[in-house]
Amino acid sequence: MIQINSTLTPSDLSAKLNDFWALSAQKIRAIADHYDVAKGSPVFTVQGQYTTRGWTEWTQGFQFGAAILQFDATGDEEFLDYGRKNTLSVMAPHVSHIGVHDHGFNNVSTNGNLLRLMHEGKIPFNEWEKNFYELALKISGAVQASRWTTIKGRDGEASGGFIHSFNGPHSLFVDTIRSCRALVVSHQLGHVFQGENDVKINLLERALQHIKATADYAVYYGEGRDSYDIWGRTAHESVFNTKDGNYRCPNSQQGYTGFSTWTRGLAWAMCGFPEQLEALSHISDEALEPLGGRASIEAMMLKAARATCDFFIAHTPTDGVPYWDTGAPNLHKLGNYLDRPAEPINDHEPVDSSAAAIGAQGLLRLGKYLTDKGEAADGQRYWQSGLTVMDTLLQAPYVSTDPEHQGLLLHSIYHRPNGWDYVPEGSKIPYGESSMWGDYHIREAALYLQRIINNEPYYAFLNCVK
Repeated sequence: MIQINSTLTPSDLSAKLNDFWALSAQKIRAIADHYDVAKGSPVFTVQGQYTTRGWTEWTQGFQFGAAILQFDATGDEEFLDYGRKNTLSVMAPHVSHIGVHDHGFNNVSTNGNLLRLMHEGKIPFNEWEKNFYELALKISGAVQASRWTTIKGRDGEASGGFIHSFNGPHSLFVDTIRSCRALVVSHQLGHVFQGENDVKINLLERALQHIKATADYAVYYGEGRDSYDIWGRTAHESVFNTKDGNYRCPNSQQGYTGFSTWTRGLAWAMCGFPEQLEALSHISDEALEPLGGRASIEAMMLKAARATCDFFIAHTPTDGVPYWDTGAPNLHKLGNYLDRPAEPINDHEPVDSSAAAIGAQGLLRLGKYLTDKGEAADGQRYWQSGLTVMDTLLQAPYVSTDPEHQGLLLHSIYHRPNGWDYVPEGSKIPYGESSMWGDYHIREAALYLQRIINNEPYYAFLNCVK
């Protein structure tokens, strides 16, 4: 269980954040100068050098989005120029990509962050540049929403649907809750998504239906769904019968089983639900009423956010860095691993620092949300947990200080079941490598805290909508 540091404040991390952004700049330059773009998007490191791994093109937005975050944090226009130029020249295929569930990762991280910076006055206002970012975000949300599967609820009645994963129309990934940002942004920008016979499809409704499907099927609440149903655990994949819309079973692509918790999938839910709770404050009661009403929607999201964050706190080592799956088969060989700090180098199972970076942001956002709602005790528990995780990640052995290593956040895991992660000679497990998503999300969490320390506007994805 995480040993929560109840006295830690964001300002206590200021010196670490300053060092972090200096290292971050070195890593962005190293990739820009040395990565062979002919290989495709960089995905993860092998012996400290970024390489790719064919699955889908889901990480390029992290590459250029990282530079935009770097500019936001430091004001160094070198990184703004790099991020803006590549958003224009490289990201268009991602805007129109009909084959992935990753539009939030690719397009909100680039076009969305640039539009947000313009609205915040951090970059000069330009009408046509604004229009460019808005058009990209409008289309991205609609394209993402077109990957739609209609399903039934447990009562057998029509219940909505979800954005299906690249596995096919039967497959709901817990990750995709972060791509609901693309739909919400597109809706808030006033976009009209049209289908066959010019039928107008409500993008907000699709986003909320996907979020509800994730809450209903990917998150567990200790209510007896199966023999492994405990408060807050998640399934990476939820499988449906596309003939009749009924739910069939949990599954996992990157975790150990559908009945254990892949911790990065858990972290996507931890981050996704709180940021969508924040977004509700920008959406009118009139827009929400026909979709279930604010109270019901908020209660659904809040239950899932609390459950997943509680599970993470309870099932993570004391310093806030989880092992890659809570049911990994050799964890028992580590003894009482939850009663001591995580051990990235061991003989049995790897940790996943990227899950910690993603989850930390969820803990912080949920903590602030509850505190602002008047639930200070619960809010502080989550907030201080998030700070505790960040305090761990912003120092050795997790931040890479080696100038020859292109990664920023060490000990990230990509696909343990497939054996895709580099295992150093003499080791039984992978360790010491980085990933595009881990590097991006530690930057995002660091920026979140830095803007709070500096009393800047609160960092939220819907700030890209004026």
